[in-house]
Amino acid sequence: MSVTSYSLLVFLRGGPSDIPEIHEVESGSAEDRLKIPRWNGYEHFALTQDFKDVGGVLMPVYQWSYRTAIAE
Repeated sequence: MSVTSYSLLVFLRGGPSDIPEIHEVESGSAEDRLKIPRWNGYEHFALTQDFKDVGGVLMPVYQWSYRTAIAE
């Protein structure tokens, strides 16, 4: 049996201004949290109850929560 990978477009609200609002994740469904690598750390986003209509596509909205550094 083969497993098919799906990508999902999500909308990111808040966080650093250099992170695009529309982000693609490799998943078939929305996870509770996203951890996006950025510079020497990670930006963390939490799934909200909201959806954003972007060009007729409804995207789950993630709100920026906090930043962590990469452990060495």
